[in-house]
Amino acid sequence: MNAKSIVQTALSLSPAERILIIEAISKSLSEPNADIEKYWEDEVEKRFQLFIDGKVKTIVYNDIVKK
Repeated sequence: MNAKSIVQTALSLSPAERILIIEAISKSLSEPNADIEKYWEDEVEKRFQLFIDGKVKTIVYNDIVKK
């Protein structure tokens, strides 16, 4: 079954059934990707360590707001 036939079949369903399909598809798109989550976890750890080691320049929030 291809996407076009799935859509056509879905459109023949009742509004309540279509809502169930929409919610299921939406939920599947909202689930975190484990590879991306791991990448960001590693990146945050690296950035935090650079901050702790004094290897990054920090900017005071008020200076950012002034600009």
